[in-house]
Amino acid sequence: MPSIALVTLVVHDYDEAIAFYTDSLGFELVEDTDRGGGVRWVVVRPPGAGGVGGIGNAGLLLARARNEAESAAVGNQSGGRVAFFLHTDDFARDHARMSEAGVKFLEEPRHEAYGSVAVFEDLYGNRWDLLQPAA
Repeated sequence: MPSIALVTLVVHDYDEAIAFYTDSLGFELVEDTDRGGGVRWVVVRPPGAGGVGGIGNAGLLLARARNEAESAAVGNQSGGRVAFFLHTDDFARDHARMSEAGVKFLEEPRHEAYGSVAVFEDLYGNRWDLLQPAA
């Protein structure tokens, strides 16, 4: 059965993006391969991502903007909507850890019928939901 393996996220700088996703969000650096000419293949994933039978281990391919059009899209890759949904099994723990790491939350945590949620921004302004789904 097919699964999403990677989603490209256009960034201004590889190293600052790696630092944000690993240090602030707690992701794992899965790969950082030099492809020559200043291009790198950089993949980060939430810790423990692996899905059932190794399927469903979606990660982010951090791709440095190469031209004006790509640079203009950095931080607004979904037109200002929430683009990414980071699930957690302990909302309070991860919200506190991320807040302490300097992650900018745009709202106070909410408890909805579907779970506990708060919107935050990554280092470029892309919006994310930190979400603990309801049981």
